[in-house]
Amino acid sequence: MVEKPDGDAGSCPRPGGSLREVAERVEEMTGLRAQIVGGKLVMSPTPRGKQAGVIRRLRRHLEAAGLPDGLDAYEVSSIALPDDPDDYVTPDLVVLPTEWEEDDSWLADPREAVLAVEVVSASERAREIRDKADWYAVAGVPLLLVIDPRNGTWALHSRPDNGAYQEVNPGKFGEAALLPEPLRLEVATDDLPQYGKT
Repeated sequence: MVEKPDGDAGSCPRPGGSLREVAERVEEMTGLRAQIVGGKLVMSPTPRGKQAGVIRRLRRHLEAAGLPDGLDAYEVSSIALPDDPDDYVTPDLVVLPTEWEEDDSWLADPREAVLAVEVVSASERAREIRDKADWYAVAGVPLLLVIDPRNGTWALHSRPDNGAYQEVNPGKFGEAALLPEPLRLEVATDDLPQYGKT
């Protein structure tokens, strides 16, 4: 909890506090998910209905496809930019070593993340999606799967180098996403729901 200058718990971060303190306080006050992407505070609502359903189904598909021993898929686990714990994201799903379950930290090391999954919200902008993809590439996460229920598509980003993914393989719902090493899995997308028209 952030303290007011007089020492009482308050609703505002202390002057001169870090952006991470601001993010944590905003999350606490609003219930929105706060992330710091490239030094910018990014707010997003917690997943609703169909978005939550896509996340749940993807996790089940990953588990059914047979994740390699010692790895599992986790929801609501944040990962930090290497050497900068004040810059972090919270992917919808992240594949990490199972030792993560015994860790007291709330920030996982991105060098241990094998796959991050982002499910695009109905209101997310293209620039926000690009910024997050760049963040994952800079962090060195080997695979990023972006699922877009707005139009029933997905894109697998791989081979991060020089702050960008060197390969992007697109697909449509109904086409399996083929995840390369170190996973070597085929993830079904045929039952993922699309958002309705708004």
